[in-house]
Amino acid sequence: MPECQNCGTFVTNAYARVFTPNGIDDPRVCPQCEDKIRDGAGVREARSTRRT
Repeated sequence: MPECQNCGTFVTNAYARVFTPNGIDDPRVCPQCEDKIRDGAGVREARSTRRT
């Protein structure tokens, strides 16, 4: 099962398929990451905390 490279949380296969490039199994950041977010092709520090 894929896991987030940032926080180690398991993600679904569907999430990994949509949010990772071809040939990469584990996403760089997931919805559970409060300190980082996806920004285009990269990952950046979150400017504010996420609401849950």
